[in-house]
Amino acid sequence: MTFRKFLMPLLLASSLLSTAVFAMDLNDAMSNLSPAKAAGLLGEQPNGYLGVVQAQGNAAEVARLINDARRAEYQRLAKDNNIQLSDVETMAGKKALEKTQPGQYIQLNGKWLKK
Repeated sequence: MTFRKFLMPLLLASSLLSTAVFAMDLNDAMSNLSPAKAAGLLGEQPNGYLGVVQAQGNAAEVARLINDARRAEYQRLAKDNNIQLSDVETMAGKKALEKTQPGQYIQLNGKWLKK
């Protein structure tokens, strides 16, 4: 009994520390993207960004990191081509929806649908 009282806080503390030490970066997010889409956790939206279909595991963090990178690239493209950011987002969204693999999720009219 005493051992359990000692072990549980120790395990909790070590899991919190390991989470902080191993924070996800963009490369980690990119590595997790395909599995997350295949598992139905993330999907493509018409606005050019990822959306969270099911908030499980690290899906929201993967989407946030990748969307931040996409937004930066869309802004660069808009500036370089002297067009509106919203136009770049719309074009990217259309391509992303078209390229989404069958069985994965896309958002149409505000609803998640399996392609």
